Amino acid sequence: MSAASSPGLEQLLAALEADRDLDAALPFARLAADYFARSLDPDRPVTAQEPPDALAARLSPPPEIGRPLAEVAARLGELIDNSIWLTHPRYMGHQMAGPNPVAVWTEPVIGALNQSLAIQEMSPAATAVEHLLVRWLADRIGLPAAAGGTFTSGGTEANFTALLAARAAALPHAWTDGVAGGELPVILCGQHVHYAVTRAAAQLGLGTRRALPVRATADFRMDVTALRERLAELERARVPVMAVVATAGSTPTGSYDRLAEIGAICQERGLWFHVDGAHGMTAALSSRRHALVEGASLARTVAWDPHKTMLMPLSMGVVLARSEHELEAAFTQDAPYIFHGGASRRWDQGPRSFQCSRRADPLKLWVALERYGSLAFGLLFDHLCDLTLELHARLLEHPRFEPLHRPDCNILCFRYLPPGHQDPAALDELNRRLRQSYNDAGTGWITTTVLNGRRVLRVTIMNPRTGTAHLDALLQELADTGDRLARQ
Repeated sequence: MSAASSPGLEQLLAALEADRDLDAALPFARLAADYFARSLDPDRPVTAQEPPDALAARLSPPPEIGRPLAEVAARLGELIDNSIWLTHPRYMGHQMAGPNPVAVWTEPVIGALNQSLAIQEMSPAATAVEHLLVRWLADRIGLPAAAGGTFTSGGTEANFTALLAARAAALPHAWTDGVAGGELPVILCGQHVHYAVTRAAAQLGLGTRRALPVRATADFRMDVTALRERLAELERARVPVMAVVATAGSTPTGSYDRLAEIGAICQERGLWFHVDGAHGMTAALSSRRHALVEGASLARTVAWDPHKTMLMPLSMGVVLARSEHELEAAFTQDAPYIFHGGASRRWDQGPRSFQCSRRADPLKLWVALERYGSLAFGLLFDHLCDLTLELHARLLEHPRFEPLHRPDCNILCFRYLPPGHQDPAALDELNRRLRQSYNDAGTGWITTTVLNGRRVLRVTIMNPRTGTAHLDALLQELADTGDRLARQ
């Protein structure tokens, strides 16, 4: 019997046909809907139920002969139970959203279409949506008509692409000749910049040592005076500056650099001004907090992650450029079998993107905007920020806690202080153990970081269903757990 007619192949083809039916999709849709529903159960733990080694040991290798679809769905359900539940209202951890449902329901359509947004002829409808949304986002920031951009996997790719464009402007022959030889330029960035920026410096051949930090002010923003001083020093030493990177919503504290002042300095000196707004650029959609991103309109490039404060499913980032041509200059790739060029503006996004195989993720944002309206996302951002301010007020009144800053957005750092306090090193260790013990209990989930050399607790409020009662429970359990650990 030939391979083309073997029982195994016939079984596979039959399964592929059967799995196209709506009945095959329903078990998986039910799993997702059930996940959303069970997230509201107050007795539901936030964290995984099994340790990773036990879970890995229980999983079996892929079978040689496929399982019934119902069995596959049931096994997937077990993995859901052992996942961290970002949609739980007491998840206040990393900057990862419990996504809005309508965008989740768009995922099967994206997978079924399987369009690659590198070239327009492979994704005619989705490419049109991407261009529409890039223009809409650029308008929200105030970028000019010549602006362009692409969707990315997230902020790391968006920041890398932006700095690759900056390198093309500073070292126009680097794409073909590399960066060896001569005086390499430097990147100036804030003390609390995301590691994506220093990683990009390494990936671009400059090296992490040429990403120079500018000291922060007491409120964790880039010190504008220190920036001027550092630029003057570099000018005297004849060291070229490739880019100045400001942050809109830093990862440690959610702080916003003074974009208008930094942008004006860059304009005075003819420097590339990049804004890493991966977390906080959604303030551009808020009527009440739009001033936080005033000055982003001066940027040459901007990073923005809708999968953070716009609550979109992974993966979804955006890089915007003041000039679409400058973004294209980052990738001077010759691929006539894909990119056909022409005299007019190209619809193909591949020449502006690090990726070639690009999912049609813009469809998720388009559907969400169609369903909820653009105003909703500004209101949602304000709600998350207001709730974080409420937590700050509670911390100020609580005898066991010390907030480290007044929050700009939805990120807040604070410390647990036991009666009588302790020496700094012991207090650091106590706060580290407190976070671990609290998370292990499963009723909530927070993160930790280091500020000014001290270990601190950190929350990011991402869930619109989180309320003041959840904040009260957070502080009560942290205080009780901290007191117990301090007595040990």
